[in-house]
Amino acid sequence: MALLDVGIMFAAVAVAGALANRLGQSVIPAYILVGMLLGEFVLGRVVLPVVGTVYVPETEFIALGAELGIVFLLFFLGLEFNLDRLLARRRPIGVAGTIDLANFGAGFVLGWLVFGAFLPAFLVAGIVYISSSAVITKSLIDLGWIANDEAEPMLGTLVYEDLFIAVYLSVASALVLGGGDVAAAATDIGIAIGFIVGLLALAQFGTPAFDRLVETDNKEFVALRSIATVVLVAGAALELGVSEAVAAFFVGMAFSSTGYAHEIETLLEPVRDTFAAVFFFWIGLTTNPALFPEVAALVALAVVVTTPTKLVTGYLGGRAFDLNVRRSTRVGLGMTTRGEFSLIIATIAVTGANAGAFDPALAGTINAFAVGYVLVMAVLGTTLMGYSAPFESIATSWLDSADGGDGELSG
Repeated sequence: MALLDVGIMFAAVAVAGALANRLGQSVIPAYILVGMLLGEFVLGRVVLPVVGTVYVPETEFIALGAELGIVFLLFFLGLEFNLDRLLARRRPIGVAGTIDLANFGAGFVLGWLVFGAFLPAFLVAGIVYISSSAVITKSLIDLGWIANDEAEPMLGTLVYEDLFIAVYLSVASALVLGGGDVAAAATDIGIAIGFIVGLLALAQFGTPAFDRLVETDNKEFVALRSIATVVLVAGAALELGVSEAVAAFFVGMAFSSTGYAHEIETLLEPVRDTFAAVFFFWIGLTTNPALFPEVAALVALAVVVTTPTKLVTGYLGGRAFDLNVRRSTRVGLGMTTRGEFSLIIATIAVTGANAGAFDPALAGTINAFAVGYVLVMAVLGTTLMGYSAPFESIATSWLDSADGGDGELSG
């Protein structure tokens, strides 16, 4: 049955992805929804004549495939980083990214007001703070914005967010597995930060070694050696109590400065997309939709609070890059999208619950909130980007007079 379950999973995500693409939407919500539909909480509760219940269980392969999805998503994100290029634009990126941190603060306050405790508030803060690199980048390409001026502050802010979230994931993992006790988790946090510093040094100074590792004309060996490196380092990190996602991110950074970065991206992109689909399917598979009514008010509140904060901080981030009103408005609209990283943060609570270090009911609530929030924000964000013109006109009419009349935009 295990092989049949895997076959059903891949068939389902293939159909869901094609349908989402036809509708002009991100595939992420589609993969989550089809996973939810085929899981034990929906189809598993339908009793059919003769056959009884038929659903896709959470097999070991699907769970491991989901973990590999996280690893490859972060590995590819690291491949997009070049430390020299990052340092060259550090001032505007630093300003825009620091402004964007206001969303983390807003999320923490929201989480504290709802849950009344530090750890769930800390997790909610991360969930609502981080924008979706995958969805935003794809939307930039699809809309033709990738070559426009608004792309730089959006991608620059994503860089800042991803560096911040790399440290955050390590701290959050240590806190959750430590039961929320900061003092008890201090050692684990120290190990995590030390591991990150070591990986950062590897990314900065290990380029010659990584170049030699993949220095071959055989594409099969390039792919195998790259996969072996990232999965091995991610697995070692996990054994040390450090987020495998963070480790994969820095391995990607190390490969980004080699002469083979583009070839690795080309070879492994289908691998990334395949396991990323498994990850999003697994998120849906393990989410109980019956919890949605319980978190509906929190999701609605989070959407109402954090959409305007992202719009404002995104707009100000565009201004930090000296963009005009229209292009800065585009930046704000684009940054509202949330996606894969919010879900990765939610899995920390689930992992803690499975390890007996976190309240399972609270973990289920946070996971359901993250899924509901991402479903709404992924659709809302891509829609705002696709229909940006009215918002650009409104922003121009309100702000252009104070801006010296530089709001015109072509393209």
